[in-house]
Order: sequence, then structure tokens, then C-alpha cells
Amino acid sequence: MTTIHFSAVTTLKPEQFVAGLTDFGPGRAELFANSHDDYLRVHSQGPGYADVTEGGGGVWERLSYDWSDPRHIVLTTTDSSHWGGASGHTYTLTERADGTTTIDAVVVRDGKNLKGRLVGALFALVGRQVLGKAFTNTLRAIEARHVPLTDGVSEA
Repeated sequence: MTTIHFSAVTTLKPEQFVAGLTDFGPGRAELFANSHDDYLRVHSQGPGYADVTEGGGGVWERLSYDWSDPRHIVLTTTDSSHWGGASGHTYTLTERADGTTTIDAVVVRDGKNLKGRLVGALFALVGRQVLGKAFTNTLRAIEARHVPLTDGVSEA
């Protein structure tokens, strides 16, 4: 099992991050490069939760999203081509005095088959760098949705 922790500071308010994270509409890959529209299936969704299958490139996972506490979002892997056991993602959001938000992310990868264990071992070596870069790109894409226009009106 591989556990990867990274943190980032963003100009997003926690609710803006949660809105981006839980936007399961077409074009999700614009925010999450590894979530292709042809894999995306929303099985159920309600206030504070969703059951979603997503992925790309032959790797998919079904995730139970729980954002009932919008400062502590938990994504639990319930099925996957590669991941099992304790796999999932956790995001802890902390608003800072300067108006920014710190997002602490923890990704757990517990391979359920040989391919999953091999990819999990690779993540142990380069996962923090690879997933951290992808997470930074996601934050920048969500931030771009919330850039104020020149007349002072926000796009989102």
C-alpha cells in the first residue's frame, strides 16, 4: 500500500474547490486530466455525496464521494481496475487569514491485483511528484473558472 501526501495553497475558497471537485458534467477532463468523459458514470448523487466511476487510459475506479463536511472531503474507492482495500483520496481544506486556502491531500493506493501492486510500487517512487503536479494543474484550472472579470464581476 502506498500513501502519498501533498499540500497546496490556492486562492480558491473551500466551496469553490468543492464545486470543482464535484462537477461531474461533461468536460471533467479539463479539471482532472485522468478523468475522461467516456469513463465517467454518475451512479447516484445527492446533497453532500456522489457515487461515481471515472478514469482513463485503461485505469478506472468507482468512488464514493462524501463532502458532507465541506472542509474534509473523503473519496473512498469501492471498485477499480487496479485499486482495492484502503484506496481513496482525502482533502482537508483550511482557510487562511490572508484569504487563501490550504488544501492537504492524501492519496492511498492499495493494489488489488499484480498490475495494481506494480503501479502502486511505482507511485511509491514518483507518485508525490506526478500526483502533486496533476493536483496543481487541477487547482489552476478550477481557479481559472473563478477569475474576476475586468468590470469586477466574477465569472462563476
